Amino acid sequence: MPHVTIIETGLVSPKNREHHGTYPQMFEQMIRAADPSVTFNTVSIPAGEKLPEPRELEAILITGSSAGVYDGFDWIAPLEDFVRTAHENKVPMVGVCFGHQLIAQALGGVARKSDKGWGLGRHVYDVASGNGIIDGTRVALAASHQDQVITPPPGARTILSSDFTEHAGLLYPGGTTLSVQPHPEFSVGYALACCEMAGSRGGAPESLVTAAKASLADPLESASLGAAITRFLTRPG
Repeated sequence: MPHVTIIETGLVSPKNREHHGTYPQMFEQMIRAADPSVTFNTVSIPAGEKLPEPRELEAILITGSSAGVYDGFDWIAPLEDFVRTAHENKVPMVGVCFGHQLIAQALGGVARKSDKGWGLGRHVYDVASGNGIIDGTRVALAASHQDQVITPPPGARTILSSDFTEHAGLLYPGGTTLSVQPHPEFSVGYALACCEMAGSRGGAPESLVTAAKASLADPLESASLGAAITRFLTRPG
């Protein structure tokens, strides 16, 4: 059976965890919807768990976090080393949101807080033709971020993009590393909760929060990207 190691880099608040689960649980639900045979283990950085040897892993998924890749926490550099080793050894690896930014930074790109401000609610992304990973020409997904990849690493191909997030999805040389800014693991309920949190704690303007919440009345296509990520992690090449 395919096995995915989830690297948990951030925690859902206790209140939201009760209703929506942890980030690893969200990803497990997303992947199992596409392939019920996949098994999982989680390595929790917030719990102080040690990163495993990446060359011994079958597949890796790095979650989102409220942290910024530029924050200088003592766990950032070891996680970057972990990413570089996994990438060099062609271990299938996917990063989402913070994971997207961390992989980009580790492999030579630049990620920082964007002068465009908060990206919240339902965003629609253009899908690069012939990318071999994500089907279709456009995909609607939940977003919740201020940071963005500003400069992709050398050789990385942008396969998801929008006016707000130019480099929303990156496919790396060798074809075993993929990262995306939006959140295919989010339910509509948790995406709405993120809008609320961005307004109450993150300083997002009330008008933006209201519009973002309203945008989530339209359908998300999370299952499409979730299935693509599942195939990427469990069927190398």
